[in-house]
Amino acid sequence: MNFVVSASSLLKHLKSIGGVLNTNNTIPILDCFLFELSKGELTLSASDMETTITTSIKVESNDSGSIAVPAKTLSEALANLPEQPVSFIVDKTKHSVKIKTENGDYNISGQNGEEYPKLAKLDSQSSIVIKSDVLANAINKTIFATGNDDLRPVMSGVFCQFNETNSIFVATDAHKLVRYTRNDAKAGTAASFIMPKKPLNILKTLLAGVDDAVKVEFNKTNALFSFGNINLVCRLIDGKYPNYEAVIPKQNPNKLTIDRSAFLGALKRVSVFSNKATHQIRVKVTGSQLRISAEDLDFANEGHELLTCTYVGEDMEIGFNSRFLMEMVSNLDSDEIILEMSAPNRAGIILPNNKANPAEDVLMLVMPVMLNN
Repeated sequence: MNFVVSASSLLKHLKSIGGVLNTNNTIPILDCFLFELSKGELTLSASDMETTITTSIKVESNDSGSIAVPAKTLSEALANLPEQPVSFIVDKTKHSVKIKTENGDYNISGQNGEEYPKLAKLDSQSSIVIKSDVLANAINKTIFATGNDDLRPVMSGVFCQFNETNSIFVATDAHKLVRYTRNDAKAGTAASFIMPKKPLNILKTLLAGVDDAVKVEFNKTNALFSFGNINLVCRLIDGKYPNYEAVIPKQNPNKLTIDRSAFLGALKRVSVFSNKATHQIRVKVTGSQLRISAEDLDFANEGHELLTCTYVGEDMEIGFNSRFLMEMVSNLDSDEIILEMSAPNRAGIILPNNKANPAEDVLMLVMPVMLNN
């Protein structure tokens, strides 16, 4: 099994799929890329058992076969080569690979490609076609709000809900929640699944600069994302997602409108003086004045800032975790944001005041923290 390929082109394809590989694998073959050659096309695969990514590249060859090649050694070797055609000569009995370049020969010991984990087959699947920028935006706007609790695995992923009128993406860790809705992405039939965080982060990277539509096929256990010459298959999180609509307060009579960058800047500065364990800040609104304050009694540190805002409602004081608040505000794009509140012990709702895209709807919810008066 021999083939000739461009060094830089091969490295670019390997980098695109290499993000799925773990650094400490119990199964040695998972430290490898799988090379499958057929009719002048080389299919490259990388897997961590839960997620598998494949891509393909044209090569000069009439051979066919497969071999698993150590990922780290191959990537480092290619990264240090100038652009040139590289010949791969594979000994299928010894599972060894000879790489011939303009000035050198290199030998790598590989593994039997037949033993590489097979791509999951999706039987009786549903499918939806979604624009790449819509999917990338949905991931960017939600993934930061996912949880890390092993006891509640459903909250460690993003809930994807498709129906005939829109697509909804939800993430929560019980302290904060994001609901991202797209009215321009619709499915023929209603369906939903929970996507794990790792493949979503990989997808986010792969979708950067991609204009293709993404075909999403899924069943109860797996989802397949296809775009360009990339296929990503991942195992879904099994379980029932919490009823997120029930925790979003519907009546929020107190509405504060403020410049987003001014609010974010004040939060960043004042949070420096907050308690390092609780990250608690106080938000006090009186008339058109907003006071953001924090104190750390252990070190006698305190800080506050005054901002002007537009406010409708009763004067109130409410406590938040500054890290959660900063994450949410920094993930919104609008010039102004709206903070809706009902009571100091009820969740606050953060919304963009003006939409860049009329088909996009973002709602962020942050739970309050109890204030020690």
